[in-house]
Amino acid sequence: MSLDTDIREGLSLLPPQMGTRPARVILHAINLQENPTRLEQQVKGPARGDYQFEKGGGVVGVMTHGAVKAKTQDVCRERGVAFNADSIYQAVGRDPVLAAALARLLLWTDPKPLPAAGDEQGAWALYLRVWRPGAYGRQPEELRVKFKRNYAAALKAVLA
Repeated sequence: MSLDTDIREGLSLLPPQMGTRPARVILHAINLQENPTRLEQQVKGPARGDYQFEKGGGVVGVMTHGAVKAKTQDVCRERGVAFNADSIYQAVGRDPVLAAALARLLLWTDPKPLPAAGDEQGAWALYLRVWRPGAYGRQPEELRVKFKRNYAAALKAVLA
């Protein structure tokens, strides 16, 4: 399936207020930033799936955060995934719909409002706060340029 289809299906597993156009744009941008070729497993590292979740990071984050834990359990049940870190970690690499839903739940854990579609600076700040990309410490300027390009592509894809 296409990335947009996977995102839409993932968002359909969540409450309607989580499935907004700004949510679709940021999810699309983060996918392009993290895993543009949609590999199941990171080439050099432990991350898995479209949004490059690590077991001790994003997976545990959505499993334990009070604002999204119950909804994470619901999504896992709906996708036939046991609610434990190992099962979820393995599944996000194989199930892009699950990955999209969990990525949206991870974004929901951020206390700030989701940036409006078109607010690339706000999306960048959100991405840094929630994903905490390791490459930022090594190549901040390159990562920023890449995100700007990916956000523009995401905006075009979602708003087209």
